[in-house]
Amino acid sequence: MATAAQLDRVRIVLVSVRNPLNIGAAARAMSNFGFRHLRVVNPYEPAFREARSAVGASSVLAEAEQYKNVAEAVADCTLVVGTTAVRHRQLHHPLRRLEDGARLIRRRMGASRVALLFGSEKFGLSNEDLSHCHWLMRVPTREENISMNLGQAVAVCLYEIVRDGKAARLPEKSPRASAGEVERITVKLLDVLHASGFLEMRRVADAEERIRRLVRRLNLPERDAVIWLGIMRQILWKMKSGKESTNEKDSAG
Repeated sequence: MATAAQLDRVRIVLVSVRNPLNIGAAARAMSNFGFRHLRVVNPYEPAFREARSAVGASSVLAEAEQYKNVAEAVADCTLVVGTTAVRHRQLHHPLRRLEDGARLIRRRMGASRVALLFGSEKFGLSNEDLSHCHWLMRVPTREENISMNLGQAVAVCLYEIVRDGKAARLPEKSPRASAGEVERITVKLLDVLHASGFLEMRRVADAEERIRRLVRRLNLPERDAVIWLGIMRQILWKMKSGKESTNEKDSAG
């Protein structure tokens, strides 16, 4: 089994869940397998902390953290994994089976924080939610009945993560940048692309999501994130100062 310290680095994030009983069931599954940190993003029912389905997991619900959006909920994590039943949706991320994804999660949680995202019962995770993920994971269910109850899905995923503790003893050597650091780079890159006119020349409805996915595919080490953020800031400063200089010359002329 994974150690308490390793389990303590995992954040279970429930996004726009509609039924408080499902939140309670997810909390119960977390308690079953030793996970403590529950985060909820825009829960449909504000009274979820009183869910009767959280048998033996009242402390998990009581300590659950609420966030307005996914970016804030995963900002301190270096790996963000989304879950999906796939169905007919078009995916823009690598998709891994449960056993393969759990193995990678075990490696990362040996040294840094990991977020595992679950979407609403009706729609799952939106494309905007998924744009914050590094890759996706699915439980290999039957095609005739592909989706699972939220609480059951959480339980199956967490069991797979804890069932082989050996992999968790082999953390990655180079620390990854946190989701918050990667998001700051994304925001600055978007500013640069707007200032340069790049996005205006190539108008697409989901431009921000595409850029966010692009940056996450770089899988930046922590040491490189600082450099990339500095590069983006310098480019943006240079572009703005150059524009101001041009405007001053035009005014003088």
